[in-house]
Amino acid sequence: MPRIVWLLVAARAINRLGAFSLPFLTVLISADFGASATTAGLLSAAFGLATIPSRLAGGHLAARLGRRRTIVLGLTGCALAQVGIAVADSLAAVAVFAVLLGLAFELYEPPSQGLIADAVGPADRVRAYGLLNAALAAGGTGAGLIAAALGRWDLRWLFVADALTCLACAVTLRFALPADRPGRGSAGHAGLPEPAHPWRDRALWALFASGTVFALVSLQITMALPLTLAHRGLRPSDAGLLFSASAVTIVAAQPALRLRRLAALPDSTALALGHALMAAGLAGYAPASGLPAFLAATVVWSLGDLLVLGRILGVVAELAPPGGADRYLAAYGVSWGIATVAAPITATQVLEHAGVTALWSGTAAVCLALAAGQLLVVGPLVGAAGRPGAVPA
Repeated sequence: MPRIVWLLVAARAINRLGAFSLPFLTVLISADFGASATTAGLLSAAFGLATIPSRLAGGHLAARLGRRRTIVLGLTGCALAQVGIAVADSLAAVAVFAVLLGLAFELYEPPSQGLIADAVGPADRVRAYGLLNAALAAGGTGAGLIAAALGRWDLRWLFVADALTCLACAVTLRFALPADRPGRGSAGHAGLPEPAHPWRDRALWALFASGTVFALVSLQITMALPLTLAHRGLRPSDAGLLFSASAVTIVAAQPALRLRRLAALPDSTALALGHALMAAGLAGYAPASGLPAFLAATVVWSLGDLLVLGRILGVVAELAPPGGADRYLAAYGVSWGIATVAAPITATQVLEHAGVTALWSGTAAVCLALAAGQLLVVGPLVGAAGRPGAVPA
């Protein structure tokens, strides 16, 4: 892997190590300001909504200002907003800074993913994006431990610590990343980059639709797993052990992405396999009653998650014209913003009205539908557009 890939992977791990404050935003709102659960949920939803224009702005600014400037701007904005939350003395101030945090939160993603897309060839993008995913998983494991320590002291210090890691990443990448070239947009190619119109691309729309459902499933796991454990008579905090097991699985299984047979699979086949593994693992949650059963199911769906996240960003980058990777990746990433708003509602409502078994059986069925959709709809659309790595139409 080129040096720039390792640099972005390391920075992502450091930044993720500090990204433990957001799950405690609703707790802070309720505990410090006496807000109701409904008010706390609405403020968290406002943050999620703000991440949608943030992701699109990240792709636009990367093309206009340059990738390094956009990355530094996003990280610095996150740091300032988190400090604002930490020192806020009213609910209104917390609300303002939470929305500002959302607006800065996703600026980093499109330019960093675009840098990786340009730094490696198509054959190595699965490994490169897999390393980025592994960095997120590894950082998330340590983040939980730090959150447990600081959270017992004062929840506001979680936001201060998160702000410090954002600033550390901003300073590091400001001096380590190559300088933006004036007049050359985000791509760094000779001349101006080709115009990128992601929302006019039918193949991207197909990926976006399936990606939104995948993101919804992923975030529902985070939201519903602690509640599921409580319903089964286990400690909700044991979800932390399961999430750590997922992170370890994703990191440990990285070498599998280089296996010849797996690497040679067409993108749609690999994505379908990933969704099928997720379906098998999530179906295992439906009858599970003890922690070992939950652990085994977690390992299975995590392997599927590894396959999907390792491949999908490379497929999106391949769709883009030269110089347009940032905007394509930004457009695709909006799927996660939509899921951030929807997942808390869908997960809790299905769990409350249909129960644990129905929740996880239904989620597994959705993953199987995604697997079929990759082979029958998404792959042919990508292939019809003449993109590599797709199932021919």
